[in-house]
Amino acid sequence: MKFSLLNDEPVTVPEADLLGTGRAARELARLLHDSRTATPFTLSVDAGWGMGKSSLMRLVEAELRQREDVEIVWYNAWTSTGADALEGLIKSVLMKFDRRLLRRMIHGASEHGTLIRAVRATLTIASAPFGVAGLVDQFWRDLSVDPKARNDMRDALRDLATEWADSAEHEPRRLLVVFVDDLDRCSEETVLAVCEAVKVYLDVPGLAFVIGCDRAALGPSGLLRDLGPAGSAFMEKVFQTSYRLPVAGGPDLETYVRHCAERAGLRELFDDDLVRLIADRSARNPRRIKRLINGFGLECALNPVWARFKSEAVVRTLLLQHLYADFYRLLVAGDGTYAHAAREFLEYRTARRVLSRWEQAVPEVWRTTVDSVTGHGLPEPQPEDAESWEAVLARLEEELPTAFPVLVRDQNFVHLVEEWMALPQVDELVTQLQEGGAAPVTSIRAEDDPENGETAVGASAYRGMLILWVDDRPERNRTYRRHLEAHGADVLVAENGWTAERILSTQQVDVLISDVARSLDPDAGFRDLANWRTLRLFDGPAVFFAGRVTPARERRSRELGARIADGGNTLFEYIDDACTEIRQRAS
Repeated sequence: MKFSLLNDEPVTVPEADLLGTGRAARELARLLHDSRTATPFTLSVDAGWGMGKSSLMRLVEAELRQREDVEIVWYNAWTSTGADALEGLIKSVLMKFDRRLLRRMIHGASEHGTLIRAVRATLTIASAPFGVAGLVDQFWRDLSVDPKARNDMRDALRDLATEWADSAEHEPRRLLVVFVDDLDRCSEETVLAVCEAVKVYLDVPGLAFVIGCDRAALGPSGLLRDLGPAGSAFMEKVFQTSYRLPVAGGPDLETYVRHCAERAGLRELFDDDLVRLIADRSARNPRRIKRLINGFGLECALNPVWARFKSEAVVRTLLLQHLYADFYRLLVAGDGTYAHAAREFLEYRTARRVLSRWEQAVPEVWRTTVDSVTGHGLPEPQPEDAESWEAVLARLEEELPTAFPVLVRDQNFVHLVEEWMALPQVDELVTQLQEGGAAPVTSIRAEDDPENGETAVGASAYRGMLILWVDDRPERNRTYRRHLEAHGADVLVAENGWTAERILSTQQVDVLISDVARSLDPDAGFRDLANWRTLRLFDGPAVFFAGRVTPARERRSRELGARIADGGNTLFEYIDDACTEIRQRAS
């Protein structure tokens, strides 16, 4: 298998359009051209990250370039910062105007006494072999020195654009379309600078702007949330109309997935079911699909862990990791009575169908149902007592991970797990995952990673806090402990209840973090905390950190005045709350 990476470049020619964007591009290009007498105006192409804004805009550009009376400017706002964006956008537009018109504009400005240095500038321009770039730079230097000059620049730009649009042989006028991309990826300062250029200086005849952005990201609850009412009103005036890019779907998106897999050299690994699964679970986002396929290829090609497994096993495992991250974390943790979450899930699915009376309780199916129920420490259901089956199912779901009743309704997930469990090496694969030899399962909030410098909670958020972490496999939590210590906490580690009790007897612990299952005892953490509460060794905030969260475990945690988390983000959210509570009590 020969793998190659997929790039993230937008579609630029109609022949490469696999998502049906071409029709919208043709209609938008026609609309822009037919509306050239209505300029100036601004159209936003509105869509979320990775949904194809740049591709649509490039296809519109390709359509417009076939028309002789249209000129194009492409400006990527992400390449500039702050005031540089204002200058860069205005200069990009000026570069499209004729050199003759630029000379005449500067001469006209000097004749009206607009510029203090106009005569010198005119003489310099007349005697020097400046190209358009030199004229544009001179124009900017002389017309951006102060507010009065900037007002004159606005008038000069209007006159220049009007003459440019009306001076050609084309009827009724020429059109300059300015594409501005990636505005929603910029800082607030850059966004406002671009909008100032568009609305204050370049709101002139002959110009139409097409701006690619996620309007929600630029709204009051997004990037520009600190704007006052006047600023928000100004932003509303910038966009006259918006085109909301529809979400791709159906056969076009599945064709796109197959095309990406084929270009990456992975086509033979994706059957129709996997193609549909990727299309649906990637939020129908073309960029996510590419990243997902790139991730598959890199893992298969570079990670030695996968060397002894067949490619189809690797792809299905990575699909679980990327598309069903909560279940994958549960699978890797191997916590509780069931060390194999996929087998536990399929047994539950069978039990659910039988106990809900959707499936006949033939001997083999009934045996699976009994195994599912009794495997969670519950009494064996009786086949002749069907009236009690509903209560048995409710009690079973109390002992299952909270995600199972939701996942069992997802047919794509069920099919993926069934295929995964049918792999000949599945038990070896589960062992490999649980030993930590495959993809990592720990995660730190990116904004709180100590290696990123600034953090969301601050470098000293946990300073002065003494945290006791109880876990019989402390190596699994090393990343989390380093994070706490990097933010000021002192972290003590105990691998069993006896060691933890000795620490609690001699140290004033602020926050307790504990596993639930330990060795062969599925409830060790609960029993230990209950005992320490009774002995008054610890009455502070406690968080259970477990591979599986079930309704029964949630209820037991509440009874002990604790909380339970199964992922890093939730864990740190609960620790933050605990530290806030401690500081409030101390103040």
